Amino acid sequence: MNEEEFSRRSEWYDTTCGGDSPDWFAPSRLADAAPHPTPQIPPRRTAGHPPHNGAGHPPAPRGRRGGTAIRAVAICLLCFVVIAASSLIFTRDGSSEERDVLPTVQETAPGGYEDFREFFDNYYDSSSTITGENDIPRAELAPDVSLTTVPVPEPTEELTLRQIYEKCAPSVVAITANVPDSTGYFWGTGIVLTEDGYIVTNTHVLDGTSSVVVTLWDDREFSARLVGADNVSDIAVLKIEAEGLTPAEFCGTSVAIGDRVAALGNPLGMELRGTLTDGIISAINRDVSYNSHSMTLLQTNAAINEGNSGGPLLNMYGQVIGITNMKMMSTSAYSSIEGIGFAIPTSTIQEVVNQLLKSGRVTGRAAIGITIGPIPESASEAYRLPDGLYVVSVAEGSDAAAKGVAEGDIVTMIDGQSVTTTAQVGELIEGLEVGDTITLTIYREGETFELEVALVETSDVY
Repeated sequence: MNEEEFSRRSEWYDTTCGGDSPDWFAPSRLADAAPHPTPQIPPRRTAGHPPHNGAGHPPAPRGRRGGTAIRAVAICLLCFVVIAASSLIFTRDGSSEERDVLPTVQETAPGGYEDFREFFDNYYDSSSTITGENDIPRAELAPDVSLTTVPVPEPTEELTLRQIYEKCAPSVVAITANVPDSTGYFWGTGIVLTEDGYIVTNTHVLDGTSSVVVTLWDDREFSARLVGADNVSDIAVLKIEAEGLTPAEFCGTSVAIGDRVAALGNPLGMELRGTLTDGIISAINRDVSYNSHSMTLLQTNAAINEGNSGGPLLNMYGQVIGITNMKMMSTSAYSSIEGIGFAIPTSTIQEVVNQLLKSGRVTGRAAIGITIGPIPESASEAYRLPDGLYVVSVAEGSDAAAKGVAEGDIVTMIDGQSVTTTAQVGELIEGLEVGDTITLTIYREGETFELEVALVETSDVY
């Protein structure tokens, strides 16, 4: 198998730490429900998709290795790769092809770049995103159906891992999403919502596909229709024509660091379908920059691999507390990363799923319409840049674009408050509605000025 070098797409995870960071991290792949590696969206600088071996149900694929990386002076900002843990593409002609699904984070140094914009072109790459677009046949909306949550049961005696598996395995399905004009497919995991066949999974498992087959835990297969897919939250809802399924139980009680958890899904391919792993909640409220947005996720050390995307993260009562959708992975020969995975919390799942069931899309989320990222200290010092957030891109159709906000600008304040992380921006616009205005303080070419910008509907510009 020949493997092509590829450059890594750069975005930041807003957590600071001390010490040196690794040279670079690369995303892991989205995975299918069998031993198939996951496809990922290629970065802008990628020369092509690396070939992989596979046919029909291909053998365990080989992951991509890192390509060209800009070696950097280590800085305090911990920059690491957040990667989608699912949906890998395979072909029946003896090759499989991967694509990046979630952004890679990379520390780079300013050396060699005369202009800071050239530095950031390599530091950030926003060319590839999950669109939520596909050609899957549509299902009828279901406004009378809803995802409800329950509290932790009383008494609070926990289940054994064996009991959790026996309880939850019937509620977990495998997702095979076929790519149009190709013999390839993406593979992931899903969770049964209702007895009559509503299923939740990750949007990135379905992105760019034309048909979906759902395989139940007892090996029965059903063609699925799409109720709705939201690219911002990475949550999608499917419908199969089945009866008597076992719905998962979603827990509405918050979790805490140190709580024991288990992940159930389909890592790497069909042969490893229905794999149970366990660990703890490592952190909560992790703000991860992904797909032009900041996602607030649970962090866990339970093993999550390609193909787990869309599967449940469970508490020790067999209740769903999150949907696994990312992991962090290094492809450096000199470093490795273990036990850093992420899951979308139930609070987000419930809100998005119920909107998708009712209207097929999610509305009411206000956005500025710009993709921004923190400025590393090394670049700030080398280029004499102010503290703030670098504008990676500006969404077409947004008021920010109309008012003249441009790629390469630096946002130093919002409504008079200094901002250096995307989490701060989220806090400042939280509670605001579409049409509300904010004041951006912009640094550009040595000058600072203010622009009043109206917030836009997220789904209209992303």
